[in-house]
This record gives sequence, structure tokens and C-alpha cells, in this order.
Amino acid sequence: MAAQKKKRKRDIEKNYPVKQFVKKLRRLADCIEQGQKFQIQVAGERISIPATAIINIEHERSGSVEELEFQLRWSLEKSSSSHKVKK
Repeated sequence: MAAQKKKRKRDIEKNYPVKQFVKKLRRLADCIEQGQKFQIQVAGERISIPATAIINIEHERSGSVEELEFQLRWSLEKSSSSHKVKK
């Protein structure tokens, strides 16, 4: 078995036009519903999210700003699940 290439740390936020965001969200929902992995490219890097990823929703409030994040978490190890994709 080949060793996995070590991935660099990243913390990227990418803004999308509404139509593009909706298209990505629909593809994600379809994959989740069908129990399939989801692939997306963010800021030039292709990311593959396993069907076993943990899904949660996070809400934050600070002063006059609120934030809602749809999160998918998975482990970079082959067998389990933890990473973050913001929607």
C-alpha cells in the first residue's frame, strides 16, 4: 500500500454567485441522499468527501454578524470520518 501524500493546512473561504452555489449544493445533496462520495474543486484543489463524512450545521453570532455553516467532516485516514467544507 502506498503512503498517503501529506496535505498542507488550509483555511479557505470562497464566494460564489447564487446560481453556481445552488448547483454545487444540489450535487452535494444528491450525493448525500444516494450515499455516494462528493467531489468539489475549491480554489484550485480537488477535494473528495467520502459518503461516511459526518454532517452538521453550525450557527455563530458575534455582535451584529451571524454565520451559518453546513459542515462535512472526515478523517484523512482511509477508514474513518473529519474535515470542514463551508457552504
